[in-house]
Amino acid sequence: MHDLVKLAKKAVERYTQSREIIAAPAHAGLEMRERAGVFVSLKIKGELRGCIGTFEPSSEDIAHEIIQNAVSAASRDPRFSPVSVEELDDVTYSVDVLTAPEKISGTTELDPKKYGVIVKSGRRRGLLLPDLEGVDSVEDQVQIAATKAGITMDDKIELYRFEVKRYR
Repeated sequence: MHDLVKLAKKAVERYTQSREIIAAPAHAGLEMRERAGVFVSLKIKGELRGCIGTFEPSSEDIAHEIIQNAVSAASRDPRFSPVSVEELDDVTYSVDVLTAPEKISGTTELDPKKYGVIVKSGRRRGLLLPDLEGVDSVEDQVQIAATKAGITMDDKIELYRFEVKRYR
């Protein structure tokens, strides 16, 4: 298990068991000291159990971003009840570190296996990570991201793409 994933797991376990937020590692490697948007996904038996992230960095470094988003994925994803202590042994984790979003002119510049997408309309933004099971077309990818933000295809939209480094 990669160090970034170990940090997410430790954050979720400590918070779920005692409601404590762990400290970032004192001697974190360079990878954890950089700044980036981060998504933490939790699954149980292959089914999504929580996923929370940040489009762009909101903390001082990736380590803090992981801790914050891991706790939120386990306890504040509005689609799920909080993860229970009894579930901890069954949770699998992935951490996606995002590159900076790049504005694109249209869907021809997307590839759902390589790029994630942000669909923006006014203040609403919907994001979908790349290389997700069941999302095989650009159209599906854009539609799902838009729907997450309450954006319809009749709205004027802007598209952004990004890449991720996925850790499991």
